[in-house]
Amino acid sequence: MAETWDDCLRLSAELLARCRQRGWRLATAESCTGGLIAGCLTEHAGSSDVVDRGYVTYANRAKAEMLGVREATLASVGAVSEETAREMAEGALARSGCELAIAVTGIAGPGGATATKPVGLVHVAVAAQGSATAHVRHVFPGDRQAVRLATVAAALRLALDVSGR
Repeated sequence: MAETWDDCLRLSAELLARCRQRGWRLATAESCTGGLIAGCLTEHAGSSDVVDRGYVTYANRAKAEMLGVREATLASVGAVSEETAREMAEGALARSGCELAIAVTGIAGPGGATATKPVGLVHVAVAAQGSATAHVRHVFPGDRQAVRLATVAAALRLALDVSGR
């Protein structure tokens, strides 16, 4: 079943409530979603007590400069990889001073795919202070909009999982 914006809004409301319960602030580091995760979170009035900042790092240079993703990582495994997603989340966590950071990188399409990295491939990572960074890999079906919405929902679900530990 395809994710809807309403699904994302419900998940983001749950995450905001969870962060409030824990006294956590969060940051996002987004590539393929271009700020949709931060946009979804900030759809809710009063979200500024949780949402601290969002990094939209579409280009590799932005990932390196803003989040500290290593050039060696980008050169060896590329922007769409588990390693890059983890470094994005950990960089956002370290640079923001927040307790939780959500990162996504992927290929929303319709172009940009390779033989080993199809359209719909997305890596999601969530870093939290005092926890190991969590990662999930997905290959979502559908067009660009469907992939991006599914990515937002997957990122919010992983953040809910990590924040519930």
